[in-house]
Amino acid sequence: MDGELVGLSSAELEDELAALASHIYAGTCRWLELVAELDRRGGFAGCTCSEWLAWRCGLTPRTAREHVRIARRLAELPLVHGAFARGELSFAKVRALSRAASEENERELLELARALTAAQLERAVRAYRRVSTGEAAAVQETASFDWYWDEDGSLVFGGRLAPEDGAVFLEALQAARDALRERPAEGEGGSAEPRPTNAEAVAAMADLALSAGPERACERHQVVLHVDVGALSGGEGGCELGDGPAIAPETARRLACDSSVVEIREREGATLSVGRKTRSVPPALRRALRRRDRGCRFPGCENHRFVDAHHVRHWAHGGETRLDNLVLLCRRHHRLVHEGGYLVERVSESELRFRDPCGGPILDAPRPPPGGLDTLLERNRSLRIDERTYRSGDGDRMDLGHAIDALIAVRAAV
Repeated sequence: MDGELVGLSSAELEDELAALASHIYAGTCRWLELVAELDRRGGFAGCTCSEWLAWRCGLTPRTAREHVRIARRLAELPLVHGAFARGELSFAKVRALSRAASEENERELLELARALTAAQLERAVRAYRRVSTGEAAAVQETASFDWYWDEDGSLVFGGRLAPEDGAVFLEALQAARDALRERPAEGEGGSAEPRPTNAEAVAAMADLALSAGPERACERHQVVLHVDVGALSGGEGGCELGDGPAIAPETARRLACDSSVVEIREREGATLSVGRKTRSVPPALRRALRRRDRGCRFPGCENHRFVDAHHVRHWAHGGETRLDNLVLLCRRHHRLVHEGGYLVERVSESELRFRDPCGGPILDAPRPPPGGLDTLLERNRSLRIDERTYRSGDGDRMDLGHAIDALIAVRAAV
C-alpha cells in the first residue's frame, strides 16, 4: 500500500483525498438518516437514542447527543439534507446550518454555506444567532402561580412571573438542568443523556431546595407516603401521598428503596403503635456505595447526581440493606427497574447483570460490528462523487459584518 501511495503524484493524492472526503460526508448523511429513523421508532433498552449511540457505537456522550439533534433537524431541512447526501456539504457545515436554518431561509443559507468555509460559516451563524436572540425579548408583567392535582394524579401548575423574578427562576432552572446533566470535568466523559426536560429540571429544583448542604443531602426530603404493608411486599394494599393522590404499588416500592421509614400499626383505623424512624440506607453505607459505584450502574449511563440506592432484593422481601445488595441507579433507570419491567441481578460480588423487559441481557459495552465499507462506497459511487463534489467555499477573508447583514436580510425577507 505504501508503495502505491508513493507512486501517486501530489495532484492525484489531493484528488483522492477530496473524493474520499465527499464519500465520508455522504456516508455520514446516510448514518444520520438511520439515526433519525431509530430515534423515531424508540424502544431502546432502557435508554434514549443518544445514550444508545454512545453505548453501542462507541461515541462520546456529547457527540452522540449532537448527532441525534442534527439527525432530527435534517428531516426539517430537505435542501440541506439533499446537498449533504450528495457529499456537497461537510458535517461541520451541516451542524452550523442546523442551528439557524428554517423552512423559510434554508435556500439562502445553503448558498451561503457553499460560498464560505466551515469555520467562516460557523462564525457567521454564531453571530447571527446572537443578533436574532436579542430581538426576541419578551416581557411578562402579571405575576401569578396556581396548581392542582389532576384526575390521573399528576400535579398541574402554571403562572406568570415579573421579569426580575422570571430571570431568577430561569437561572434556578438552568442550575438544576446542569446538575442533572452532571457537566464533566476537562478531559472526562459525561452522561449520554439528552438535555433534561423542563419537567425534570423543575423536580430537580425542588430536590435541591430541600437539601441544605452535603450532610442534609443524605437525608431525603420529607414527602410523606402512606403504604399498606401488603402493597410494600408485593401483595394487596393502598398507596397514597400525604395530602395527595394515590400511586402505584411498584412506585411505592421504588421510593421505599432509599427513604426513611416509620412503622405505624393500626387496627380498624385506630393507631396501636408508632415505631422509630429508621433510615433504609444509613449515611455511612451510602458513602461506601457512592465510592464503589461512582454513579448510575445501568449500562451506558454515566449520571452521578440524583441517584438512588436500589435494593437488588427489596428489603420488604427480606433483602438486607448491605453493600452487596445495593446498587446506585439514576432516577430514570430506577423507574425502569421498578415500573418499567427491567431487571437487575447480582452475578458476583463485583458484577451485575441487567435485563430488558423480555429477559434479554443488556451488555455493558458491546463490540461494534465490522463495517460494510465496500457496500457503503458502492452506494455512494452511484452519486458520481469525485474530487469536485464538495463545495469547500472560496476561502477568501470573511467580512463578518457583511455576512451578518446578509443573514439579517434573509430573515427580514421571509
